[in-house]
Amino acid sequence: MFLPFYQSLKRGGVPVSLREYLSFLEGLAAGLCTYDIDGFYYFARAAMVKDERFLDRFDRAFSEAFSGLEAITPEDVLEAVDLPEDWLRRELEKHLSEEEKARIEALGGFEALMETLKKRLEDQKGRHQGGSKWIGTGGTSPFGAYGYNPEGVRIGQSESRHQRAAKVWDKREFRDFDDTVELGTRNIKVALKRLRQWARHGAHEELDLPGTIRASAEAGYIDVKTRPERHNAVKVVLFLDVGGSMDAHVKLVEELFSAAKSEFKHLEHWYFHNCLYEGVWKSNQRRWNEATPTWDVLHRYGPDYKCIFVGDASMSPYEITHRGGANEHWNDEAGHVWLTRAREQWPDHTWLNPIPERHWPYTQSIQIIREIFEDRMHPLTLEGITAAMKELG
Repeated sequence: MFLPFYQSLKRGGVPVSLREYLSFLEGLAAGLCTYDIDGFYYFARAAMVKDERFLDRFDRAFSEAFSGLEAITPEDVLEAVDLPEDWLRRELEKHLSEEEKARIEALGGFEALMETLKKRLEDQKGRHQGGSKWIGTGGTSPFGAYGYNPEGVRIGQSESRHQRAAKVWDKREFRDFDDTVELGTRNIKVALKRLRQWARHGAHEELDLPGTIRASAEAGYIDVKTRPERHNAVKVVLFLDVGGSMDAHVKLVEELFSAAKSEFKHLEHWYFHNCLYEGVWKSNQRRWNEATPTWDVLHRYGPDYKCIFVGDASMSPYEITHRGGANEHWNDEAGHVWLTRAREQWPDHTWLNPIPERHWPYTQSIQIIREIFEDRMHPLTLEGITAAMKELG
């Protein structure tokens, strides 16, 4: 019965093993979630998902496997096993407000609602579209999909439209953990950790337990040893594109910046607009009168720094290729000259782009910068950041 569900998981990229599937079946046979829709979902997820990155893929496969209820005929429903009335009542009442419960009572109560559903299943033949009585789609009947009724029971609809159904089988609650989805600060930190280079320096303040045990065994008495605290020794210089088309990506870049500041002890950041030119700045409010020459930045940080550019790389191609092409000032040297200098100064470099990778081929400036960076451009997603950190490391 659940083999199509297992196949949906495999097609959807969820790495579920046959042993996990058999454990899932054993749990069902033991009655762990009988007549409990929510329990069934959570039990299936716990049994067959090993990594939070695959939760969204699991939800998609779950929806695929258990959707299509509109294809079930009335005869199929009538021949199905009877469900206990007290269970149906509990499941519906969990999702009803006091106002909605009062409305159902005004219509004759829960028994009348279920009796009406049974009668209409008996009377209806085939699929019904629209209207206010039959079970179907697009109408105002309390039973069906893609319609509206304040006391509805949704049947066979992929998502909610009015958020008013009394019980929803296929509503997806979790969407944030696929590794191709743009995520929040916590998950970005996980990806940035791939660039860690641990080192111990500074005062000896941390207890060295292995060293203490070894020294004590050799000396015959307790000989406490300490060592410097371990720190992430990697050094990063971060260039952030601001303004213009980057305004649409402010939240995502803020999350990346916040994660980077907490993850890297040695982090230096600078702002630029569209393309790197002869000046960068620390504060956008004072960028016109407190810009720092890019030459100073190139000379300040050695080649042992990791260089990360963050920007959509979307601009006029002339802003990269031509002297005087910048849109806010006259640049004596073309943007590609400065980008090449940065790439040569920091051999470990990458570019993170918030625009989805599938759109890159349609923007000429993105293709130019990808060529300058020798194809070291990655999408600003969890998967892209992970690949970039692996490349830098």
